[in-house]
Amino acid sequence: MLDPGHGGPDPGAIGLHGTQEKDVTLDIAREVARLLIDRHRVVTRLTRSDDRFLALDDRVAIARKAEADLFVSIHADSAPNVGARGLSAYTLSTKASDSFASRLAQQENQADRFGGRDSKAGRQIVKDILRDLTARHTRNASLVARQTLVRGAGRDLRLLDNPMRAANFAVLKAPDVPSLLVETGFLSNPQDEEMLRTPDARRRVARVLAREIAAVLSHRQFA
Repeated sequence: MLDPGHGGPDPGAIGLHGTQEKDVTLDIAREVARLLIDRHRVVTRLTRSDDRFLALDDRVAIARKAEADLFVSIHADSAPNVGARGLSAYTLSTKASDSFASRLAQQENQADRFGGRDSKAGRQIVKDILRDLTARHTRNASLVARQTLVRGAGRDLRLLDNPMRAANFAVLKAPDVPSLLVETGFLSNPQDEEMLRTPDARRRVARVLAREIAAVLSHRQFA
């Protein structure tokens, strides 16, 4: 299950040249899906295939209902510091790996405000489900997916410093679906924005992500 971040009235991050995260993520996710289906023979679905708003809980519910083997939420956010650039991947943790990941999670978890969701209720749901994340398979498979994807992508794409991180991302809370959030780059960085606004560069990112997601799914943790 591929999850293009943001959408509809929620543009996500906006670069200095007006590049909107919701457009970047949808374009990349569509191409990743096409490649996974056509080239890697992986059954693939999208949480959204057009420019629409989806609450964070709804994204998780779609993946759970489909009984997905892996959930990958695709983003191109605004980083806490303008110098941050490169691909990175995040798993769920009640305690963030660092302040950078913590600020990203806080920022991402505010997405529901565009849909008028009750943020207090959402936080309680996250707490309740996090208590169920003692499911060893889900946690371990998420960590395997993060490591496999980042190490493989690093052969072809620039990586963020310390590219494997963790934080309390609401969209990663499914207790029975291994989940990752992938930052393909940061629109707050001029060089990353220049790259992500280029169709050819987005296709390159998609090819790498499709290849590495297929590699993740071939791991024994997903057999």
